[in-house]
Amino acid sequence: MKSGKPLLIGVISDTHGPAAPEAIEALRGSEHIIHPSPTLGPEILEKLSTIAPVTPVRGNIDKVSVSEAVLKPNALELGGSSIYVLHDLAQLDLKPKAAGFAVVVSRPQSRPQAGNAGGVLLSQPRSGARDDFSLP
Repeated sequence: MKSGKPLLIGVISDTHGPAAPEAIEALRGSEHIIHPSPTLGPEILEKLSTIAPVTPVRGNIDKVSVSEAVLKPNALELGGSSIYVLHDLAQLDLKPKAAGFAVVVSRPQSRPQAGNAGGVLLSQPRSGARDDFSLP
């Protein structure tokens, strides 16, 4: 990681439309929000953007109405770290460390998890949908 001002980055996935109020509240105070998965429409992105800037990636069940800008994986620099955001980790087509990324964020395949793989932080965040709140 490069040195830089630390940022509080909120990460949420699978909101599937209106996010649970608890999920929105948990993101308050974030300086940036990453959303690597289905939203089912622009409303959730608009709501999240009232909290902080949002970097979204369109998910597998998102409708065409979701902006074309969120169709593809995104690369961004936050707090001095390069972050790669994509929907499906299985479709990662680069070697993150060799490409200069410190963090890779994708939607969880089953349960939320985070870990380190070859010096790169992998984050698969919790769902923001009310029906997924039984998960840890």
